[in-house]
Amino acid sequence: MQIDGDGLYLVAGLALLLGAVLPRLLKRYAISAPIAFLGAGLLLGFVVDRGQLSPLAEPKLTERLAELTILIALMGVGLAIDRPIGWRRWAVTWRLLFVAMPACVAAVAGLGWLLGLAPGVALLVAAVLAPTDPVLAADVQVQGPTTGEGAEPEEDDEVRFALTSEAGLNDGMAFPLVYLAVFVATKGAVGDWALEWVAWDLVGKTVIGVVVGAVAGRLLGRMAFSAPLPSLRLADSREPVLALAMTLGVYGLAEVLHGYGFLAVFVAALALRSAERGHDFHEELHSFIEQLEHILTWGILLLLGVAITGGLLKPLDLTGVLIGAALILVLRPLTAWLSVQRTEMRRSERWVTAAFGVRGVGSIYYLAYAGTDFADDLPWLWATVGFTVVLSVVLHGVAATPMMRLLERRRENA
Repeated sequence: MQIDGDGLYLVAGLALLLGAVLPRLLKRYAISAPIAFLGAGLLLGFVVDRGQLSPLAEPKLTERLAELTILIALMGVGLAIDRPIGWRRWAVTWRLLFVAMPACVAAVAGLGWLLGLAPGVALLVAAVLAPTDPVLAADVQVQGPTTGEGAEPEEDDEVRFALTSEAGLNDGMAFPLVYLAVFVATKGAVGDWALEWVAWDLVGKTVIGVVVGAVAGRLLGRMAFSAPLPSLRLADSREPVLALAMTLGVYGLAEVLHGYGFLAVFVAALALRSAERGHDFHEELHSFIEQLEHILTWGILLLLGVAITGGLLKPLDLTGVLIGAALILVLRPLTAWLSVQRTEMRRSERWVTAAFGVRGVGSIYYLAYAGTDFADDLPWLWATVGFTVVLSVVLHGVAATPMMRLLERRRENA
C-alpha cells in the first residue's frame, strides 16, 4: 500500500504525537528518541513513495531541510550555554576544535586514501563527517539556560559543556574543510588556489561570521532587554519569536556578506545570552527553539529511515563500512582523548567526552551542499554517510543515558 499526498498529513500528525510521547516514555531506558524515529522511518518506507523521499532524488530539499534544522539547533545550543566565553573557561572546547577535529579529518582522509579513494573524495568524506552534531546530541549536552534572580550557572559538568560548545562551533568550522575537498577535486594543482583558500575560505569567511554574530547578537540583546522604548523591549512582552527572527536574520546577513552563517548564528546566541545573563526570558527563547528543533529533527530522521528502506545503503561497500566504523569507534575517540589530556577533567570525563562525537544532520547537510561536485561518487558517499549516521545514532543513543548517569554517580561519590 502506498500513502498518497493527503495520507502524508496523517503520517505527519502521528509523527508529531509520537514525538511528544517518546522522550518521556524512553527517559528511563537506553533507547533514545532518535533511534525510535529512525526505526519508525524504516517502517514508514514500506508504505510511502521511497523514490521521491531520497537525498539522491531531492538534493536541494535535503540541503534546505538539514540547513534549517542545524540553524535552529545552533541557536538553541548557544542559548543553553551558561558559561561566558573565554580562553581558559573554554579550554577543552578549543582543544576539541583546533586539535581533535583537524587530526580526525586527517586520519579519516588518510584511511580513505589508503583504501583506494581519490584524494578529493577521501577528503570530502572526512570533511562532511567532521562536525559533531548539535541536533542529535541532546542527551549529552547541557539541558538549558540557568536563569532567574540569584541563579548561579552550573559549571561542574565539564563533559556536557564541552560537547555542547564543540557542537556549536565545529558545525561552522567544517565549511573550510568541505571547500578544501571541493578545491582538491576541481581546481587542479594546490599551488594555484592554496593562498585563496587560506586567506578567504579559512580566515576571511570565519572572521565575517564571528563579527556579524557578535555585533547582531549584542544589538538585539540590548534592544530586547534595555531598549529606551518599551515597545522594543521584547523581553518584557515575552515574544519568543525573537529567537527565530534572530536565527534567520543573522544567518541571512552573514551569508549575504559571504561569511559563515552557521558560525554567526551560534555566536549571536552567545552574545544575546550575555546581554542579560540571568533574565528568565532566555529560558522561554530556548524552550521555543527546542520545540522547533524537535519537530525538524523528527522529520529528518523519518526521511532518513525512509531513504534507507528505499535503498540508500545499497552502494555501501567494505571501504565505506571501515571508514564509518573507524571514525565512530577509533579515530574520533582517540584524537579527542589525546587532545584533552592535561586538563582539569577527570579520566572518566575525558573518555566520555572523546567517545560522544555524535554524527548526524550536519553531515547530511554538508554532503547535500557539496555533493554536486562529486556526481560519479555520490551514491557511495550517501551510503557511507548514511551508514555512519545510523551507527552513531544507535551506539551513542544506547550509551548516552547510562554513561551520563555513571558520571553523575562518580561526581556525587567524589
